Order: sequence, then C-alpha cells, then structure tokens
Amino acid sequence: MRGFQENIAKLEAADTQVLGVSMDSPFANFAFGQQNGVTFPLLGDMSGETTRAYGLLNTMNIKGVKVDSARRATFLINKQGKVEEVHVDSQALDPNNIVTVCERKKKAS
Repeated sequence: MRGFQENIAKLEAADTQVLGVSMDSPFANFAFGQQNGVTFPLLGDMSGETTRAYGLLNTMNIKGVKVDSARRATFLINKQGKVEEVHVDSQALDPNNIVTVCERKKKAS
C-alpha cells in the first residue's frame, strides 16, 4: 500500500481511482491508514466474500488453527467494470507496472 501511496499523484493524474481492500475490520484499516499515511479509501472484506470471488483466499495452518487471509493482488478495472490487468503475490508489491499501464491508457484516450 505504501508504494501506491507514493505513486498516488501519478495514478490520479492518469484518471485512476485507487482503493485498498483487506479482510481486516474497518477499525484496523483506519488505524493502518493513519499509521502509514494512506489517503485513498481502504475497504474491509471481513467475510472474505470478495476475496473468494477474485480467487485470492489463502488459508494457512498456524499451530493447528486454520486462518484465512487474502493474497496480495492489484487489479486494474476499467470504467465499464472489466478487469484489464492483474498482478498477484510478488508482482502486486511493486506498483510501477500498474502505474505505467494507467499512464499509457490515459495517453491513448
């Protein structure tokens, strides 16, 4: 999320709305945003419904207890709701590729 915050001006200039989604509560997301200077909306998917729908559920076994979490992912969704680009796991950590795609799309329009 920090990488996206660092690139927020470029993304907004490319007509891109950034949203963060996690399986954390709204309270945890608020605290995270405050601690990390995040200015874009952070949404909570506490039920995991959206995480499952996008195929990102990761169930871990921690000392015999199953814990659900979300894999890291970046989706570029156009204004018609079509997913145009997906980066998952380590690819999702660095926002530079998605920033480049957004800037290219803005120039093409």
